[in-house]
Amino acid sequence: MTMTDTVQEQASIIDGKAFAAGLRARVGRQVAVLQEKHGLTPGLAVVLVGEDPASQVYVRSKGKHTREAGMKSEEIRLPDTATQEEVLAVVDRLNADPSIHGILVQLPLPDQVDENAVIDRIDPAKDVDGFHVINTGRLQVGLPAMAPCTPVGCMMLLKDRLGDLSGKRALVIGRSNIVGKPIAMLLLAESCTVTVAHSRTVDLAEECRRADIVVAAVGRPEMVRGDWIKPGATVIDVGVNRIDAGEGKTRLVGDVCFGEAVRVAGAITPVPGGVGPMTIACLLANTVTAACRQAGIEEPAG
Repeated sequence: MTMTDTVQEQASIIDGKAFAAGLRARVGRQVAVLQEKHGLTPGLAVVLVGEDPASQVYVRSKGKHTREAGMKSEEIRLPDTATQEEVLAVVDRLNADPSIHGILVQLPLPDQVDENAVIDRIDPAKDVDGFHVINTGRLQVGLPAMAPCTPVGCMMLLKDRLGDLSGKRALVIGRSNIVGKPIAMLLLAESCTVTVAHSRTVDLAEECRRADIVVAAVGRPEMVRGDWIKPGATVIDVGVNRIDAGEGKTRLVGDVCFGEAVRVAGAITPVPGGVGPMTIACLLANTVTAACRQAGIEEPAG
């Protein structure tokens, strides 16, 4: 029996790329309905400050997928010398623009610009990244809110794989405001029993072994080993780490040692091709939701 045969027998691979393509198609159908019935075209604006290569690639991809879904896409590019006042002025203009329903300011920002001040300036109704304190607070208390795209994508993959999550023991590794904390809140909303682990957690491996669901979002390459995983558990790997592959080359790996965990888990997301593609798809879905809420109409089923 080959290793490939063993992997196929013991774990199913969660194909985030395929799921994201289906979600983008659904968003496209929703947009078509909104245009036909309400004359409404959801609009997404992305603000990029500086010349960070990774951010530029990400922004181009967002614009491409936004336009493919039939939505309005606006990209505002500012130099890395832009002042905080200049960035805030752009946000103010977009807040006042009725054709823009979602605003995303690409992070990180240059040192002279306060990220928190910029995020707080975005109209919470247009905060499709789900980072504004009003949205994080509403998520915390269980009210309708814009939730961050990556955690939303993780939840979609989990529910598609497992169905009802009620009563399952979930471990979130990482406590960032962007992934760890919001996904813990979303898991709680699905009636999971949730533990949030971090750098100070005692015996992290044992915490993992108790979990039916493991969400790894800590930013440390291949930290979670195969013998940490409870047999049959579902593993969602949010990590994206570039490591040396020898001969001057690099490769992407997650926070989970995939080669080990895939032999134990019931289902697992790969890196790349797992959670990553879901982020932009969920951003488009959030923009449609925001547009409908701002217009006071029901979101189409798609």
